[in-house]
Amino acid sequence: MSKPSALVIDDERDIRELLDITLSRMGLQVDAVGNVADAKQKLATQRYALCLTDMRLPDGSGQELVELIARAHPDTPVAMITAHGNMDAAVTALKAGAFDFVSKPVDLGILRRLVQTALKLGESRRGMPVIDAASKLLGNSAAMQLARATIGKLARSQAPVYISGESGVGKELAARLIHEQGPRASAAFVPVNCGAIPSELMESEFFGHRKGSFTGAHADKDGLFKVAQGGTLFLDEVAELPLHMQVKLLRVIQEKAVRPIGGRDEVPVDVRILSATHKNLEALVANNTFRQDLYYRINVIELHMPALRERREDVPLLAARVLERLAGGSDAQPKLTPAALAALNAYDFPGNVRELENILERAIALCENGVIEAGDLRLAAQASRTAPNANMSTSAASVDPEDEDDDDNSNGPVHLDEYISQIERETIEKALLESRYNKTATAKKLGITFRALRYKLKKLGID
Repeated sequence: MSKPSALVIDDERDIRELLDITLSRMGLQVDAVGNVADAKQKLATQRYALCLTDMRLPDGSGQELVELIARAHPDTPVAMITAHGNMDAAVTALKAGAFDFVSKPVDLGILRRLVQTALKLGESRRGMPVIDAASKLLGNSAAMQLARATIGKLARSQAPVYISGESGVGKELAARLIHEQGPRASAAFVPVNCGAIPSELMESEFFGHRKGSFTGAHADKDGLFKVAQGGTLFLDEVAELPLHMQVKLLRVIQEKAVRPIGGRDEVPVDVRILSATHKNLEALVANNTFRQDLYYRINVIELHMPALRERREDVPLLAARVLERLAGGSDAQPKLTPAALAALNAYDFPGNVRELENILERAIALCENGVIEAGDLRLAAQASRTAPNANMSTSAASVDPEDEDDDDNSNGPVHLDEYISQIERETIEKALLESRYNKTATAKKLGITFRALRYKLKKLGID
């Protein structure tokens, strides 16, 4: 078999020779040139498994070459060589289509890992089975087709990706697909809910610690970055990171190294970072609760996941797949009546796909003979979730009970205790849903103690 070839573009002879020797020892055939014109000539006559280009060149810029390769040779990974600390240039290159970047002076360990990842990407495109994203991220709508196509492109890059969208739209599923379709698929995918880790434990959880570094540190512990080494770290609800952790995360992204608590030296890490939140990060930046520099580092490329109400044509397909899964392979799969399906199509789904799953699971328990009627969905109660407070006076004495009954479409009187319990139940269930059923995070979100939450769950009969 012929050796894979690499193109190196740098106007410094010493750098060219260093890269030539390093890549040759890794089994690559290397062409090294010193300017844009020679690089374009090489690219026009030969295919490369990898390109490395300096940012500043005598007759142009590496940015020009990145854009050319991304446009004319999309299957060729290209990495930018930047001056140390010039992260802005690296981010610009990543947005233009660069696979990754390496800073001067070149760290040979980081360079070798970058090259290995680039070659894996080429191998995955040629020999590995293609991941059927349509079977995992369901939907035939234009919005979902665009999302899947974008995910396919993002999988070929190593750029940080920010996944935006409401709760329940499938942000973690999108992150997993980016990981599975990329060169890091054989390594770990490590999801972490940033809102579920107590602030005082965050640094230890993310970066690890050394034995004896603090009370209770009885042994060395690897942090999440080390666990995700060679793979992908997915920071869900990244907006929940406190400011002191935002600073530390920014440094890790820039330096590609972590320092465990109690450690003397920084440890290199090779991790791709994907992040997500249902909050508006731009608004948080404007309010000075999220660092602007970190925002630009994690939001090199944004992937927006559409809300379910923005792709209503996908509801029948999603509902059918959820019912099939809940049936567990049984022949007696529940069926939706036309009226029930019409009710689902008309519903706004504030909780998106996750809420659809919950609605159907509850409907299966309520329906008769495996036939789900519109009433089994209980959508009217769901839709009025925020309605009771809309026109309420702050003074209970000013409310006429008879007027309330006239405005209420229910079939009977509403008792205050039942009403309060229902509101409390829905609030807790919503917080559980948003916290992925992590009770510690749920209690924090509700502003109550963990013990109080346990009491309320038992009282309301919530599993």
